[in-house]
Amino acid sequence: MLRFAFSPTGDMHIGDLRVAIFNYIVSKQRGEGLIIRVEDTDKERNIEQKEQETLGILELFGISYSNVVYQSQNFRFHAAMALQLLHEAKAFNCFCSPEWLEKKHEEAKNNNKAYKYDDACRNLPAELVIDNENPFTVRIKKSDEPIVIKDHIKGEMTFKPEDIESFIIMREDKTPTYNFACGIDDMLSDISLIIRDEKYMDDAPKEESIRRSLGYEKKIEYAHLPSIAGENADLSVKCLLEEGYLPSAIANYLILIGNRPTKKIFNIEDAVEWFDLKNISKEPECFEVDVLRDINKEHLRSLDTKELSRYVGFADAEIGELARLYLGEASTTKELKSKIGAIFAKKELPKEFAEDAKRVSESIKGAPYFEEYENFKNHIMKETGLNGESFVKLLRLLLTGAEDGPDIALVYKYIKNYIGEIVK
Repeated sequence: MLRFAFSPTGDMHIGDLRVAIFNYIVSKQRGEGLIIRVEDTDKERNIEQKEQETLGILELFGISYSNVVYQSQNFRFHAAMALQLLHEAKAFNCFCSPEWLEKKHEEAKNNNKAYKYDDACRNLPAELVIDNENPFTVRIKKSDEPIVIKDHIKGEMTFKPEDIESFIIMREDKTPTYNFACGIDDMLSDISLIIRDEKYMDDAPKEESIRRSLGYEKKIEYAHLPSIAGENADLSVKCLLEEGYLPSAIANYLILIGNRPTKKIFNIEDAVEWFDLKNISKEPECFEVDVLRDINKEHLRSLDTKELSRYVGFADAEIGELARLYLGEASTTKELKSKIGAIFAKKELPKEFAEDAKRVSESIKGAPYFEEYENFKNHIMKETGLNGESFVKLLRLLLTGAEDGPDIALVYKYIKNYIGEIVK
């Protein structure tokens, strides 16, 4: 079983989506299920509707999963296992106040040392624990043996006992810490491989320590993905979708980053055939919007013309072909919609064309149907007595709302049945 975990505390970012996509692909390759875990334990920071928004994005990208689990629903298991560790003397109550711990932090900082908890409460006599009325946290006893992590990207990593302190697993308010909750939840869900961002790499030995202390023997594998770097690292998926990037193109680029695919343009299902975690770069890669634009343009070109037309507000293959013409100068559905929208919008013409525009418009409204642009143009020229470059420019403005663009004869081929709607 694999899992994609997220907190409903903000927008889904491209790095989150990349993790979700990789988990989906590998789950398909392994023939294992994929669960979605909503890490909703931080009630104060949870944002209403963010959970459904993220699940909606996963659906939009075709990321299917077996079920959704909520971390908060496992609180009773977290508490029970903390109690088990206390009974087995694998954890202890810590009465060190936040102020005392902060003082120790400052002392370590002033001595240019990394702070680690000094196990001050680890061996307190039972009577001091029982009679102590001060607030306390629960800490797990640090491991006496090295912890080895198998990572498909970083390689095998060994953490020495001195690298891991006796860390807190239950807070003073008796809620589990993030590492404790995740370590247990992955155990309860029978997770076999954890694919996530490398910013969580230091959590791995803690989670392994938790499961080891609980006697869990299954070895969980890891794949810590290098973070997306650069100024676009925090782009939200919702923002990209609103700008007119197709889900297939976004997924294509996120799989492509730091990878060695067999081709540049593909979809998620194609990637299932060749994707390999071992081919992922060990170094962070930048997310380049210009690269995404090029990929998006190719995905737009591959759409069925009727489907493409729906992105610009129609359900007509002819308009889809028209939109395809504009892919020379547009790369997103938002840009395409703007181009096609200008054709059907009321035209704002330069003042110098005012008088001639009226004559040409009236002529177009009264003109018979013409299959070919040249015949249409010649008829309007004859009717109005206008010609030359200024006439051609005016005609283009009336038909497209722009001074330049694709070959007007090709544009006419796909708008000739809409002339009455275009020239009002």
